[in-house]
Amino acid sequence: MTDVMALARERTQLFRDVIDGNIPKRVPIFVSFSIEFAIQYAGKNLMEAQWDTGQLEEIFDQICRDFYSDLLPVNAFRFPSFYRLLGARNFVMSSNGFLQHPEVEGLLQEEYDDFIASPYNCIIEKILPRIYTELDTDASTKALALAKAFKAFHDEMGTAIMIYGRLNQKYGYGDVNFFAGFTEAPFDFISDQLRGFKGISTDIRRVPDKVEAAVEAATPLMIKAGMQPFPSKYNATFIPLHMAPFMRTKDFERFYWPTFKKLVEALAEAGHPSNLFVEHDWMRYLDYLYELPENTIMRFEYGDPKLVKEKLGKKHIIAGFYPVSLLKTGTKQQCIDKAKELLDILAPGGRYYFDFDKVPITLDSVNVENARAVLEYVAANANY
Repeated sequence: MTDVMALARERTQLFRDVIDGNIPKRVPIFVSFSIEFAIQYAGKNLMEAQWDTGQLEEIFDQICRDFYSDLLPVNAFRFPSFYRLLGARNFVMSSNGFLQHPEVEGLLQEEYDDFIASPYNCIIEKILPRIYTELDTDASTKALALAKAFKAFHDEMGTAIMIYGRLNQKYGYGDVNFFAGFTEAPFDFISDQLRGFKGISTDIRRVPDKVEAAVEAATPLMIKAGMQPFPSKYNATFIPLHMAPFMRTKDFERFYWPTFKKLVEALAEAGHPSNLFVEHDWMRYLDYLYELPENTIMRFEYGDPKLVKEKLGKKHIIAGFYPVSLLKTGTKQQCIDKAKELLDILAPGGRYYFDFDKVPITLDSVNVENARAVLEYVAANANY
């Protein structure tokens, strides 16, 4: 136990050094594997294990045992039980066991004025019943459905959190949490859950003033959603970034950036750093990202790591870039060479931890031996 506690302290210090702007002993590693990958890796049934969360400790333990990471490498925050109880249209379990997010329209274009006038009331009265069919009923039945779903949510998440605690103690993971809260950029929220990709793409041309006003109206809700119970510079609120790469720059500047910046600044002011998953290609927006509060964590999926390091590496914390696709197609040496390349570019000066460009979802999306070899190489050779 003493050795495990010492390991946990060492790993915690690695990340605290990165966050504090100090050069750590070595480059810390934080990779995460999806619940679907973990279930397949453990040889369990994908459909059954997501419903029987009692199986998850054994499943997650195999990931912790076989893949090196300095922070807990598993995280599950969506389970089918509460979505099924709500009759969810926005998250639906497919026949092959993957929880999918289909295109939904929770807000009609002619309802923008209602949302702008009172976002919370509009969500409760119009959007939720449209997205969750079990809430599209009389008040008593709706209340019962919501109570059942909340009970399932707290049961599932409570089980998961206890499992995480035991695995942290068993394997000596660091005491830093980059997923301590969750929210969305206001424009992404309007796009993902209210209007859909097709709807919002039409709206910014047909009713731009209403879109702009709706995004502003959603911002206080997104700020509130991202607040954590206990502010700490060593914990972060996770924000996945979706729509910006698919927008014209002038539309990004008008509809996306102002409220997104306001969100991240408000969280930082309250003591909650942001952990951004910079999805797809944000290279044309690097100067904007620089303007965000210092020590914003940015995990990049695509782009030029040299340019990102040059523009952002002295102010913000960088991760990502390592292509999961190479773990599938490359030889072991090619995979290790890519890790060397990224370390040479991103490690100097600190403010960097090693991570893949995206979370592996399916077991056949990577060569497991390559993934292990890369993580073990970085753990053994990324000393400063």
